[in-house]
Amino acid sequence: MAKAQRQHAIEGLLSRHQVTSQSQLVDLLAAEGIDATQATVSRDLDDLGAVKIRVPGGDLIYAVPEIAHHRLAPEDHLRRVVSEWVVGVACSGNLVLLRTPPGSAHVVASALDRSGLDSVLGTVAGDDTILVVVAEDAGARDVAADFTEMAGL
Repeated sequence: MAKAQRQHAIEGLLSRHQVTSQSQLVDLLAAEGIDATQATVSRDLDDLGAVKIRVPGGDLIYAVPEIAHHRLAPEDHLRRVVSEWVVGVACSGNLVLLRTPPGSAHVVASALDRSGLDSVLGTVAGDDTILVVVAEDAGARDVAADFTEMAGL
């Protein structure tokens, strides 16, 4: 099963069940025929922006924000994605260009769009290239340097 499919299944389970632990979620996934370790479920919950909320009765359960484009990805998620997928960084004016392996640009662009970085106004992703529009006051050179450092280049 692909990561996106597993994460979609997790979102569905969280909407139908009051899941209080990652091990409970692993068991629910197994009941649906989906093999996943606790470590994988932990990463998936992080990627989905899941949070624990208190429900009537006092239990803390996992919940995923309902509107995907309002979910903010944690900074460590952005760092992980950039370090895994960005292979080149360039800048010009208030634009930063990120290069990825073919077919991977959308992964990085989505992480950037959900990062909540004040310096990033938005992204446009192709197959292997992302155009990052940088706020004028942030300085594209500084933002490019940050991406270069995150990517380990």
